[in-house]
Amino acid sequence: MRELLYFCVQIIAKIHNKIMQLNNSYELFLTDKELHFLVIGLLGMGMVFAIHPLFKYLASRGKIMSITFIYVFTVIIVITFAIEIGQKISNTGHMNFADIMYGLVGFLAMFVFFCLLRWLWRLLLRFIGWLKSKRTE
Repeated sequence: MRELLYFCVQIIAKIHNKIMQLNNSYELFLTDKELHFLVIGLLGMGMVFAIHPLFKYLASRGKIMSITFIYVFTVIIVITFAIEIGQKISNTGHMNFADIMYGLVGFLAMFVFFCLLRWLWRLLLRFIGWLKSKRTE
């Protein structure tokens, strides 16, 4: 996990350097705040244009739980990173990537358990419906 994060940080650093080179070579002299405004704004809109059709497709197929999972998993990733960064800054714990992984695996395990229970509940309801239909025949 640590290697993956360092790899991601290196990619972001290369992109940052390229944006700074473009800013300097075109003599735009945009401030750091203005660059963040533009880059994050464009990144966010690109994600909206990519994710909205996916969610629309999933919703049209009745896959609302898939949308819920994607959203919650994304928020859980942000929260786990925020907790670890907060521990590092406040010296209330050690910033540990294994903690992030264990947290994410914990959510995934509990979500799979929830899905299993949900499936069993639906199976039970179908069986009860089948029994009721057999009685009325």
